[in-house]
Amino acid sequence: MKWNKYTLTTTTEAEDLISSMMMEAGIEGIEIEDKVPLSEQDKSRMFVDILPEGPEDDGVARISFYLEPEQDNGAILAAVQEGLDEIRGYGIDVGAGTIEASQTEDKDWINNWKEYFHQFYVDDILIKPSWEEVKPEDQDKLLIQIDPGTAFGTGMHETTQLCIRQIRKYMEPGTQVLDVGTGSGILSIAALKLGASYAFGTDLDPCAISAAEENREVNGILEEQFQVMVGNIMEDTAVKEAAGYGKYHMVVANILAEVLLPLTPVVVQHMKKGGIYITSGIIEEKEAAVVNAIKSAGLHVLEVTRQGEWVSVTARRD
Repeated sequence: MKWNKYTLTTTTEAEDLISSMMMEAGIEGIEIEDKVPLSEQDKSRMFVDILPEGPEDDGVARISFYLEPEQDNGAILAAVQEGLDEIRGYGIDVGAGTIEASQTEDKDWINNWKEYFHQFYVDDILIKPSWEEVKPEDQDKLLIQIDPGTAFGTGMHETTQLCIRQIRKYMEPGTQVLDVGTGSGILSIAALKLGASYAFGTDLDPCAISAAEENREVNGILEEQFQVMVGNIMEDTAVKEAAGYGKYHMVVANILAEVLLPLTPVVVQHMKKGGIYITSGIIEEKEAAVVNAIKSAGLHVLEVTRQGEWVSVTARRD
């Protein structure tokens, strides 16, 4: 199905007012493109393994909306133009205020990423999406099947591979794992495949929880072996209590350095003495800050490993 796409070029100052105005005009959904940098609060809520630097904010915003050809596009566009003039009348800078029209096809946004994700290896571990077959020459490899969907974590990124190698190095039979920022669940699943007996994953994004549960099933892991919960373990008492205190032989956290700094003293409460703490998501420039935070939390740094520009720090609670 073809849709009529309309893109209004305005300013970041006016984008909130214009967005509200469009909703009042009967537009059910919009897309906003701007170069406004993330706030510190936004960053603290992104438990992801990559946070790329964005372009410099130029004050320009583009607000797009889609209308079916059968709709009365003219009436809606007139309402948008009237609302735009009203906002301008309040003395708000709406910038160019131009509306560009185009046509676009329906897209399956949820599944389009599949064409870019193919099987690959972390040493002798085969990581593949569920829709690809295992090659005959890979039959003897340890298999992990991951379909990330809308959650983070295919295993292709350097930070994830660093964590998997450290998990393997320090894994002992019966290990219980706490996975903070679990994403697709890949680190917990890798740990369970490598000999862990139990994993508990937390994430801020509900999409991560459903992705991790689906990946648990496709890897033949029982629900009682890998449990996941949405919430912030640094702030949410319910998450802390569900995870359990002084319980884990291993904690993995493949998230941003900015999150690792306040997270580290919190997760220590959930570790057993002698427990291993594996972190990544750390760019080289933040290595010293993370190492200092780990030491300040009373942990002993065992090693620092690197891949590309990314760093992993492994420590132990003595």
